[in-house]
Amino acid sequence: MTNRNDHMELHRPWTEYTFVAFDTETSGAYPIGSEIIEFGAVKWKNGTEIATIQTLLKPKELLSEFNMSIHGISNEMVATAPKMPEKIREIYDFLSHAVLIAHHAPFDLGFLAVAIEENKLVLPAGPILCSSLLSRKIIHGCENHKLQTLVRYLNLDGGTAHRALDDARSCLKVGLECFKRLGDAVTLSELLKCQDKSLRWSDYSLLNGKNAIINALIDAIQKKKNVDLLYEKTATKAESRSVSPLGIVRNPDGDYLQAICLRDKVAKRYYLSKIREAIPLF
Repeated sequence: MTNRNDHMELHRPWTEYTFVAFDTETSGAYPIGSEIIEFGAVKWKNGTEIATIQTLLKPKELLSEFNMSIHGISNEMVATAPKMPEKIREIYDFLSHAVLIAHHAPFDLGFLAVAIEENKLVLPAGPILCSSLLSRKIIHGCENHKLQTLVRYLNLDGGTAHRALDDARSCLKVGLECFKRLGDAVTLSELLKCQDKSLRWSDYSLLNGKNAIINALIDAIQKKKNVDLLYEKTATKAESRSVSPLGIVRNPDGDYLQAICLRDKVAKRYYLSKIREAIPLF
């Protein structure tokens, strides 16, 4: 299957593009170990919102009290919702032929990439903007660059925080404010350079089967098993670490395994580039 966004031109002014701002609410913090339970997106073209999509999604496991306290989505709300395989094609098609925007985009990309690969679709290849990264470069004087802080600072209507469609719409508004501050003549290529970090779908692939260590970690996460890591301490020395893996995070600053260290009983990051071996303890 060929990707429909492979050849998008980047040199035109941003006002000439179609944008899709999207947001996910999830059952936990990390892909593989958790799932998307709500997806929302807003499509913008020629100065106006032209379409939306919003759906709750039923996860495989019950939501925790802590998780429900973050977004307000309850087990009762998702009990009769469709499962991701029933909605992924609709979501995938909505994202096509557009420049994508998300706030803290690596988080959403990590979860969506897993959903796309699980359902045997090809990862998109089109351009991705992060309204958080852009706002840090362009919007000054704000206390921080969290989405709801920016909504208040810019005096925007943010709707209901931590619900996917309203947060997607807020993300779009923050993104457009960033674009406008740079001027209508700014090109998409210049916007991508402005955010300072490259965001590519291919960097969030986890289920392609090409990395034996990642495969072992995924298997352990899915089966809720502990793992013995051979972890690089220096260029010439590695140590054994026994961990309980929580999830794998693809990150522009370095991919890592988030896991509970069984020795110290605390959560730690273990960078994938330093893991020489991973042996699940079955």
